[in-house]
Amino acid sequence: MPTSAIPLPPPSGATPGILRLRSTRPGRAGSERRIAWLFGLVAALVSFAGSWIPSFWGDEAASVLSAERPLPSLFRMLGHVDAVHGAYYLGLHAWIDVFGASPLSVRLPSALVTGVLTAGVYFLVRELRTRRFAVAAAVVVAILPRVTYFGGEARSYAFGAAVAVWAVFVLVRLVEGRATGRRWWVLYGVLMAAGVYTFLYFGLLVVVHAVVLLQARASRQTFRAWAVASGAAVVAASPVLVFGLSQHGQVSFLARSRASSVPSVLISTWFGTVWFAVLGWGLIVVAVGFLVADVVRDRRVASAGGGGAGRPVSLTVLALAWLLIPLGILLAGNLVVADFTPRYVSYSAPAAAILLATGVVRLAGALTRTRREALVLAGALLAVVAVAAVPGYVGQRTPYAKHDTGWQSVSRVVGAHAAPGDAVVFDESTPTWMRPRLALTTYPDGFRGLRDVTLETPFAEADWWSSTAYTVDRAVALGRFDGVTRVWVVEARTDDYGLEPLARIGFERVAWYPAHGATVVELRR
Repeated sequence: MPTSAIPLPPPSGATPGILRLRSTRPGRAGSERRIAWLFGLVAALVSFAGSWIPSFWGDEAASVLSAERPLPSLFRMLGHVDAVHGAYYLGLHAWIDVFGASPLSVRLPSALVTGVLTAGVYFLVRELRTRRFAVAAAVVVAILPRVTYFGGEARSYAFGAAVAVWAVFVLVRLVEGRATGRRWWVLYGVLMAAGVYTFLYFGLLVVVHAVVLLQARASRQTFRAWAVASGAAVVAASPVLVFGLSQHGQVSFLARSRASSVPSVLISTWFGTVWFAVLGWGLIVVAVGFLVADVVRDRRVASAGGGGAGRPVSLTVLALAWLLIPLGILLAGNLVVADFTPRYVSYSAPAAAILLATGVVRLAGALTRTRREALVLAGALLAVVAVAAVPGYVGQRTPYAKHDTGWQSVSRVVGAHAAPGDAVVFDESTPTWMRPRLALTTYPDGFRGLRDVTLETPFAEADWWSSTAYTVDRAVALGRFDGVTRVWVVEARTDDYGLEPLARIGFERVAWYPAHGATVVELRR
């Protein structure tokens, strides 16, 4: 939601950091809206382009299979697992009913919401800084690797990041006194509750917002209103908080991952590649350096005892708190209970973009003498950032980009060789989210007419998000192979899954075909 109070660039000699002047001319608000939503459109297109190319991976399979269930089945499942994603699954359920469950379809909502996120970043930065800063932030957030990743993924992270931006925007307007009245605090509380429904750890932003109020020396009245709105948001989000905490065991696999290693945190969390991470952290250090210089200068020029009530919100302090506090809390908690992977702080990606943009604009201003020179240099630095993002962006849109998963390849190979009436067996020896059986449910075309002879409980009837299966021995005992003359075994981790019990009932391996991450074995009797 745009503001009618548009900040002007600081006059010559003014402090461009914490102190700045604002214009109250409302006539330019329409222009700001058009610029913001133009950047939002561009960002949505950037995230959407090529998003349909990579194979689904485990988390996306959970999204699609959960959303395809009948609603009673979905609610039953959420009582056992994935309650933290329940709101997203419900929304995706309605979307799939209209647009289908193809990779293009189910990833499109995230791209569209990334556009809303980018427009929100423009409005937020424009609320506190000049148009130059806002444009730079919108450009960076549109191409930031973490953003282009979740903007092309069928998960809830784009939604959480978008809600985070707009919640911060509303809070800043309230703290700065440019939005008043109970309805704005109600809106803030609704956004915070909605954010928790997109993902449980969104609630950590309450700590970030407390830092914003402290930095701005907000009044007691503002603190009270914020506390009431935040408390109401917690109460409204209590169902997902209770269910999410009770289901924490479902992420126990994180204890065996390297997600909290230093390279993972510094590179994977927001930047994707080593070179972009070097550039990104360098610009963040630059932004912090200018913040320190601003604080020192402001203290020198302040009158003695100048600790008066109220001061402008510092965009850099806000972004630093937003970037580091949720990350720090989760990493600290990870020392006790595994609870961290880089995508869990996706809602802090806008903060990373704001800090990079701040580093670009402030560095350009410090290295030049005129406004025109500063604009040219800032544009050149943004071009460097964009070029650095290209390898990661292209890599995100290759067929096997998502955790090297290739289920579309498995479906294609099976479809090219199998015939209706044949049986298919899937390797069940891998973790659930890696099992090749998910190729059947996410890319069903290659399996049309085949008999899933080891299926025990279809996913729509199970309490877990995926189907359950019998062992091959059990399926044989149940007579599932009676009348079958040809079987296709999709091997993943091993090259002999189920072959021994099949050999005992007369099947012989006659051919095998490579697929990405799997081997399709043909057996006849």
